[in-house]
Amino acid sequence: MSKKLVAYFSASGSTRKLAKNLAEVIGADTYEIKPTTPYTGRDLNWNDSQSRSSVEMADKNSRPALADKDAEISAYDTIFLGFPIWWYVAPHIVNSFLESYDFGGKTIVVFATSGGSGFGETLNQLKPSCGNVRWIEGRVFRGRVDKSALTDWIKTLPIE
Repeated sequence: MSKKLVAYFSASGSTRKLAKNLAEVIGADTYEIKPTTPYTGRDLNWNDSQSRSSVEMADKNSRPALADKDAEISAYDTIFLGFPIWWYVAPHIVNSFLESYDFGGKTIVVFATSGGSGFGETLNQLKPSCGNVRWIEGRVFRGRVDKSALTDWIKTLPIE
C-alpha cells in the first residue's frame, strides 16, 4: 500500500476544506502550499486586471514565492495535488511547488475546486514543472462535497 500526501493550495478556504476531508477519507498526511505573502480579497479580484492574481496569471512564467519548502515529498508514493482553478488552470504557485521538489517516480493525482470551470489546460501547464511523474487527472469539485462522494471518487482512480 502506498503512502499518500494531500498537498493543496487554498486562497479562500474551499480547497483546504476539501483537501482535509480527502486526507481523512484516504488516510493521508496533508501539506498546505502557502505563498510568502498571503493573498487578500483584493488580490483575488479576478475582475480587476491589476489584482495580484490577475497579474500572476497573465504571465505564464510567474512563480509566486513559497512560504516554506518543508514538504517531505520523498516519503510519499502518491501525491494528491489540490488547488482552485484560476483562469482555466492551476494558480502558478502550484508550479512553484512542483519546481521546488523532486517528484521523480511518483504518482500525482490532481483535483481542484471551481465555481464553474473545468481543468482546461491545467495538466499541460503543470507537466513541464516536474518530469518522470505519472499524472492522473482527477476531478474538479463544485460546492460542498461530502466524504461518501470522495470515497466513491477514490474508488474510480487507478491507484493502490
